[in-house]
Amino acid sequence: MAERILTRLFVEAALAGGTTVDLSPEHAHFLRSVLRAAPGAKLALFNGRDGEWLAELDAIGKKQASVMILEKRRDQTPSPALELAFAPVKKTPMDFLIQKSVELGVSALHPVLTERTQGDRINAGRLRAQTIEAAEQCERLDIPELHEASKLEAFLDGWPDTKPLFVCAEAGDATPLTEALMAQKSTDPAAGGQGLMTGPEGGFSSQELVNLSERPFVTLVGLGPRILRAETAALAALTLWQAIVGDLGLRPPHR
Repeated sequence: MAERILTRLFVEAALAGGTTVDLSPEHAHFLRSVLRAAPGAKLALFNGRDGEWLAELDAIGKKQASVMILEKRRDQTPSPALELAFAPVKKTPMDFLIQKSVELGVSALHPVLTERTQGDRINAGRLRAQTIEAAEQCERLDIPELHEASKLEAFLDGWPDTKPLFVCAEAGDATPLTEALMAQKSTDPAAGGQGLMTGPEGGFSSQELVNLSERPFVTLVGLGPRILRAETAALAALTLWQAIVGDLGLRPPHR
């Protein structure tokens, strides 16, 4: 029978068999007060570099806990080279967008400020915590890179000309995303180093769409005849990308 794992935790420390790792006060509180964990409980740890390891809770107090690293459970594997640029939205839909993006395997997240973005204050600490929590729950082995928020023009200026960026556009001429992805897949079997971009509530402005269309790496794409909410558009675009050129054909390891 497989070892029962109490929970998965992301840590910054290096992981290797036979070593001891001190957990953060937040982890100690979670294990002690929420999970009621006791010494001897088995955990899974990952740090985005060394794979996933089985660990045993060695000691625990109100603000401190330590674990002994036992054995490797999984080798480190990379996530698909897919980046998501998105215009920040309100708190609840933003929570949904971040969580589902992590679950769908994005390698990087870019908050982008557009003309119609509602508010320009991004709580980077909160977003980082959300990406970690989602990664712990969905059993991925890494944490997406979280970039600082930037204005649309600055973001585009910093995007490599050789990396395709599929921008979901609500209005104007646009290629269906499925068609654009199939065309890209046929010319680049590895399909590495690509980006998706979604706009704010209310969509991109007409001038923004013109500016986007003038960038050689941008393909304006559509997601069907209905107007989708910003967070729904991100989820739909990510799912299509993963189904056509990503890793949805793989299976999680046997437990």
